[in-house]
Amino acid sequence: MDPLQPTRAPAHAPAMAKGSAAASALPLWQGVLHTVLIGLATWALSWQAGALTRTHVLVWLMALCAAALAVVAARRGRIASLELWMLEASALAAASGATGVWAWHLVFKPAAITIAIIFVASNAYQSSARGQFHYKSWGLLLAALLASLAGDVFLMLEGLFIPGLVSFLLAHLAYIALLGRSVRWFAHRGAVLLTVFIGAAMVAWLWQGGLPAELRAPVAVYVLVIALMAAQALGRAAQLQTDASRTVALGACIFMLSDSVLAVDRFVQPVPLALLWVLATYYAAQFCIVHGMVQELRTARS
Repeated sequence: MDPLQPTRAPAHAPAMAKGSAAASALPLWQGVLHTVLIGLATWALSWQAGALTRTHVLVWLMALCAAALAVVAARRGRIASLELWMLEASALAAASGATGVWAWHLVFKPAAITIAIIFVASNAYQSSARGQFHYKSWGLLLAALLASLAGDVFLMLEGLFIPGLVSFLLAHLAYIALLGRSVRWFAHRGAVLLTVFIGAAMVAWLWQGGLPAELRAPVAVYVLVIALMAAQALGRAAQLQTDASRTVALGACIFMLSDSVLAVDRFVQPVPLALLWVLATYYAAQFCIVHGMVQELRTARS
């Protein structure tokens, strides 16, 4: 029996699902708390608007809108409370980085993935209490997030690009191992050809754009690994045919996009508001992978 295959829903599944959604919906007091915090942040932004550029004001408004939408999703039971905190921290990390508010950026950038780790660990603990603890899968997911957190910290510091690259390489390898459990490897050949072609084109562009010689081999290996991660996620979604697996595949593809923007900005040519786009796509990718995998692991067969 496949340990990661979702269980078959009973005849009364719609009623159960509705009850589950209502039970997991964000409590009213928490919704009010988050709404008040967003309101206070908007008020503070209005006081500082005269000292900010129009672009910076727009960036902060986008971040606040993203946080408000996350609150709505949590109130409807579509995301968990910790996922809401993760999304809010992600929005603040992206906006503070793009607008140069480095004191906030140094706090919220690692905070977002730290919250994701807590979310995964708490769900793993709950699954173990129900006798549904697939320690290898939960362990690989946590390992990928811990490596991502290390990469976040390294990339915030000057001169630690290679340690950051290695950390994210390990994260992608952990994700590949996770996505390969209980399914065929690289089942969708079209996805493999497409992602590897895109990766090869990106490497060629970086080499032509001025990628230092000492970074060519490490970057090429990294690009190949993330391309294979996306291919495995797409093949896995094609096999499982579930919303959760499709969400994970979407996250893997967005991860590839995020790293591409980062590489172009660093080695080829400056990208306007690069840090905003890099972090917005990075956190969206991590959220999709974590959200989809936790859904699958919580409903997996013992």
